[in-house]
Amino acid sequence: MELLKYRGSDPLVLALPRGGVPVGYEIARSLSAPLEVIGVRKIGSPHQPELGVGAIVDGQEPQVLLDESLCASLHLSRADLEPVIEREREEMRRREEAYRGGRPATPVAGRIVIVVDDGVATGSTLRAVIEALRGRRAGRIVVAAPVAAPEALRRLQLLADEVICLHAPAWFRAVGQFYENFSATTDEEVVRLLETARSSE
Repeated sequence: MELLKYRGSDPLVLALPRGGVPVGYEIARSLSAPLEVIGVRKIGSPHQPELGVGAIVDGQEPQVLLDESLCASLHLSRADLEPVIEREREEMRRREEAYRGGRPATPVAGRIVIVVDDGVATGSTLRAVIEALRGRRAGRIVVAAPVAAPEALRRLQLLADEVICLHAPAWFRAVGQFYENFSATTDEEVVRLLETARSSE
Protein backbone atom coordinates (compact mmCIF):
# COMPACT_ATOMS: atom_id res chain seq x y z
CA MET A 1 0.00 0.00 0.00
CA GLU A 2 1.43 3.36 -1.05
CA LEU A 3 0.28 4.96 2.19
CA LEU A 4 2.42 2.71 4.39
CA LYS A 5 5.28 5.19 4.11
CA TYR A 6 3.29 7.41 6.51
CA ARG A 7 3.17 4.77 9.24
CA GLY A 8 5.07 6.05 12.24
CA SER A 9 4.77 9.73 11.23
CA ASP A 10 1.62 10.32 13.31
CA PRO A 11 -0.79 10.97 10.42
CA LEU A 12 -4.45 11.79 10.98
CA VAL A 13 -6.92 9.98 8.73
CA LEU A 14 -9.93 12.17 7.91
CA ALA A 15 -12.74 10.34 6.15
CA LEU A 16 -15.57 11.98 4.23
CA PRO A 17 -18.87 10.70 5.56
CA ARG A 18 -20.42 8.49 4.96
CA GLY A 19 -18.89 6.36 2.18
CA GLY A 20 -15.32 7.34 2.94
CA VAL A 21 -15.46 5.98 6.48
CA PRO A 22 -15.16 2.22 5.71
CA VAL A 23 -12.21 2.98 3.41
CA GLY A 24 -10.68 5.35 5.96
CA TYR A 25 -11.10 2.76 8.70
CA GLU A 26 -8.97 0.23 6.82
CA ILE A 27 -6.31 2.85 6.08
CA ALA A 28 -6.20 4.04 9.69
CA ARG A 29 -5.93 0.45 10.91
CA SER A 30 -3.04 -0.28 8.53
CA LEU A 31 -1.19 2.87 9.62
CA SER A 32 -2.04 2.58 13.33
CA ALA A 33 -3.41 6.10 12.95
CA PRO A 34 -6.44 7.85 14.47
CA LEU A 35 -9.58 8.03 12.36
CA GLU A 36 -11.99 10.95 12.34
CA VAL A 37 -14.62 12.29 10.00
CA ILE A 38 -14.58 15.73 8.50
CA GLY A 39 -18.03 17.23 8.22
CA VAL A 40 -18.65 18.31 4.67
CA ARG A 41 -21.81 18.64 2.62
CA LYS A 42 -22.23 19.27 -1.06
CA ILE A 43 -24.21 22.36 -2.01
CA GLY A 44 -26.35 21.38 -4.96
CA SER A 45 -27.97 23.66 -7.49
CA PRO A 46 -31.57 24.40 -6.44
CA HIS A 47 -32.81 23.15 -9.80
CA GLN A 48 -30.32 20.27 -10.18
CA PRO A 49 -29.57 18.99 -6.67
CA GLU A 50 -27.11 16.40 -7.99
CA LEU A 51 -25.00 19.17 -9.54
CA GLY A 52 -22.56 20.39 -6.91
CA VAL A 53 -21.92 24.14 -7.05
CA GLY A 54 -19.98 24.25 -3.80
CA ALA A 55 -19.61 22.71 -0.38
CA ILE A 56 -19.80 23.54 3.30
CA VAL A 57 -17.03 22.29 5.58
CA ASP A 58 -17.38 22.09 9.34
CA GLY A 59 -15.16 23.83 11.85
CA GLN A 60 -15.42 26.44 14.60
CA GLU A 61 -16.79 28.65 11.85
CA PRO A 62 -18.17 26.44 9.05
CA GLN A 63 -16.77 27.47 5.67
CA VAL A 64 -18.98 27.84 2.62
CA LEU A 65 -16.96 27.43 -0.57
CA LEU A 66 -18.71 28.08 -3.87
CA ASP A 67 -17.60 27.42 -7.42
CA GLU A 68 -17.96 31.04 -8.51
CA SER A 69 -17.56 30.38 -12.23
CA LEU A 70 -20.14 27.59 -12.20
CA CYS A 71 -22.56 29.69 -10.16
CA ALA A 72 -22.12 32.56 -12.62
CA SER A 73 -22.78 30.29 -15.60
CA LEU A 74 -25.97 29.08 -13.91
CA HIS A 75 -26.96 32.64 -12.88
CA LEU A 76 -27.01 31.62 -9.22
CA SER A 77 -26.38 34.17 -6.50
CA ARG A 78 -25.48 33.47 -2.87
CA ALA A 79 -29.04 34.48 -1.97
CA ASP A 80 -30.40 31.82 -4.35
CA LEU A 81 -28.34 29.20 -2.53
CA GLU A 82 -29.06 30.24 1.06
CA PRO A 83 -31.95 27.77 1.59
CA VAL A 84 -29.75 24.91 0.33
CA ILE A 85 -26.79 26.08 2.44
CA GLU A 86 -28.90 26.27 5.59
CA ARG A 87 -30.40 22.82 4.98
CA GLU A 88 -26.95 21.29 4.46
CA ARG A 89 -25.56 23.14 7.49
CA GLU A 90 -28.28 21.60 9.67
CA GLU A 91 -27.59 18.11 8.30
CA MET A 92 -23.87 18.61 8.91
CA ARG A 93 -24.54 19.61 12.54
CA ARG A 94 -26.77 16.56 13.01
CA ARG A 95 -24.11 14.23 11.67
CA GLU A 96 -21.34 15.87 13.66
CA GLU A 97 -23.27 15.31 16.88
CA ALA A 98 -24.06 11.71 15.89
CA TYR A 99 -20.48 10.89 14.90
CA ARG A 100 -18.44 12.85 17.44
CA GLY A 101 -20.82 12.92 20.38
CA GLY A 102 -19.56 16.32 21.49
CA ARG A 103 -15.85 15.51 21.18
CA PRO A 104 -13.89 18.37 19.58
CA ALA A 105 -12.17 17.84 16.26
CA THR A 106 -8.44 17.09 16.41
CA PRO A 107 -6.31 20.10 15.39
CA VAL A 108 -4.57 19.60 12.05
CA ALA A 109 -1.96 22.39 12.21
CA GLY A 110 1.45 21.07 11.22
CA ARG A 111 0.18 17.51 10.86
CA ILE A 112 0.07 15.02 7.98
CA VAL A 113 -3.60 14.66 7.10
CA ILE A 114 -4.81 11.82 4.88
CA VAL A 115 -8.20 12.72 3.42
CA VAL A 116 -10.14 9.65 2.32
CA ASP A 117 -13.22 9.06 0.19
CA ASP A 118 -14.66 5.97 -1.48
CA GLY A 119 -14.20 7.49 -4.93
CA VAL A 120 -13.97 10.79 -6.77
CA ALA A 121 -16.41 11.79 -9.50
CA THR A 122 -16.03 15.58 -9.79
CA GLY A 123 -13.76 16.26 -6.82
CA SER A 124 -15.64 19.41 -5.86
CA THR A 125 -16.24 18.30 -2.27
CA LEU A 126 -12.64 17.20 -1.82
CA ARG A 127 -11.39 20.49 -3.23
CA ALA A 128 -13.43 22.32 -0.58
CA VAL A 129 -11.97 20.10 2.13
CA ILE A 130 -8.42 20.75 0.91
CA GLU A 131 -9.03 24.49 0.92
CA ALA A 132 -10.43 24.32 4.45
CA LEU A 133 -7.46 22.26 5.69
CA ARG A 134 -5.03 24.74 4.13
CA GLY A 135 -6.78 27.47 6.11
CA ARG A 136 -6.24 25.38 9.25
CA ARG A 137 -2.52 25.08 8.44
CA ALA A 138 -2.35 21.34 7.91
CA GLY A 139 1.27 20.28 7.48
CA ARG A 140 0.79 17.95 4.51
CA ILE A 141 -2.45 17.06 2.77
CA VAL A 142 -2.66 13.63 1.14
CA VAL A 143 -5.82 12.63 -0.74
CA ALA A 144 -6.51 8.89 -0.97
CA ALA A 145 -9.27 7.17 -2.93
CA PRO A 146 -9.64 3.78 -4.60
CA VAL A 147 -10.98 5.21 -7.86
CA ALA A 148 -11.40 8.57 -9.56
CA ALA A 149 -12.38 10.23 -12.79
CA PRO A 150 -9.15 11.25 -14.60
CA GLU A 151 -10.10 14.94 -14.87
CA ALA A 152 -11.05 15.13 -11.20
CA LEU A 153 -7.76 13.47 -10.31
CA ARG A 154 -5.78 16.04 -12.30
CA ARG A 155 -7.54 18.89 -10.50
CA LEU A 156 -6.86 17.41 -7.08
CA GLN A 157 -3.18 16.91 -7.93
CA LEU A 158 -2.89 20.67 -8.36
CA LEU A 159 -4.25 21.31 -4.87
CA ALA A 160 -3.10 18.51 -2.57
CA ASP A 161 0.48 17.74 -1.63
CA GLU A 162 -0.05 14.17 -2.83
CA VAL A 163 -2.89 12.20 -4.37
CA ILE A 164 -2.94 8.41 -4.14
CA CYS A 165 -5.51 6.71 -6.34
CA LEU A 166 -5.49 3.07 -7.41
CA HIS A 167 -7.61 3.36 -10.54
CA ALA A 168 -8.51 6.29 -12.84
CA PRO A 169 -9.86 4.78 -16.07
CA ALA A 170 -10.82 6.90 -19.04
CA TRP A 171 -14.18 5.12 -19.13
CA PHE A 172 -15.09 6.29 -15.61
CA ARG A 173 -18.81 7.13 -15.33
CA ALA A 174 -19.68 6.87 -11.63
CA VAL A 175 -18.05 5.67 -8.42
CA GLY A 176 -20.65 2.95 -7.95
CA GLN A 177 -19.63 1.08 -11.10
CA PHE A 178 -16.44 -0.06 -9.35
CA TYR A 179 -18.14 -1.64 -6.33
CA GLU A 180 -19.97 -4.97 -6.16
CA ASN A 181 -22.04 -3.52 -3.33
CA PHE A 182 -22.48 0.25 -3.33
CA SER A 183 -25.33 0.47 -0.84
CA ALA A 184 -25.32 3.58 1.31
CA THR A 185 -23.24 3.50 4.49
CA THR A 186 -25.52 4.20 7.45
CA ASP A 187 -24.96 6.51 10.41
CA GLU A 188 -24.86 3.42 12.63
CA GLU A 189 -22.04 1.89 10.58
CA VAL A 190 -20.08 5.15 10.72
CA VAL A 191 -20.43 5.37 14.51
CA ARG A 192 -19.45 1.72 14.96
CA LEU A 193 -16.30 2.09 12.85
CA LEU A 194 -15.29 5.33 14.58
CA GLU A 195 -15.77 3.76 18.01
CA THR A 196 -13.83 0.64 17.00
CA ALA A 197 -10.99 2.82 15.68
CA ARG A 198 -10.91 4.88 18.90
CA SER A 199 -10.83 1.77 21.08
CA SER A 200 -7.77 0.47 19.27
CA GLU A 201 -5.71 3.70 19.53
